[in-house]
Amino acid sequence: MRSLAGEIDDAAAMAAWEAACDSRWAGDPVWLHGDMAASNLLVRDGRLAAVIDFGCCAVGDPACDLTMAWTFFSGVSREAFREHLPFDDATWTRARGWALWKALITLEAARHLGGSDAASTTPFGWRHRAEDVIDALLAEQQALR
Repeated sequence: MRSLAGEIDDAAAMAAWEAACDSRWAGDPVWLHGDMAASNLLVRDGRLAAVIDFGCCAVGDPACDLTMAWTFFSGVSREAFREHLPFDDATWTRARGWALWKALITLEAARHLGGSDAASTTPFGWRHRAEDVIDALLAEQQALR
């Protein structure tokens, strides 16, 4: 966050991060993919056919697999994604933290390497630029206050 000072709302980002860090998964550990992104999904005839690339597979908190809510979906599709999954508000708070972390490191890397924000997210299957992901996360966090 420090390296992006002035480009993002530092206070709002820190509030979202702290809220995520203050939340804990109370359920049993579950299998998670660890890198759920559109580039790891195969679709056939408009339907999900397979999930690939299990290199980050682990057991733990399912919140990390929900980052697609912000990197891939928006508006009504994001609401539908969230509505159809059986997770509580605390899980979504941690998911915002995971998505914020991914968007921050992606944006910082793009700035450091001199590339564009869009070019840094497209290979991962993100539909949104890292800056837009951060803006959406922070707006959502603000609305919850």
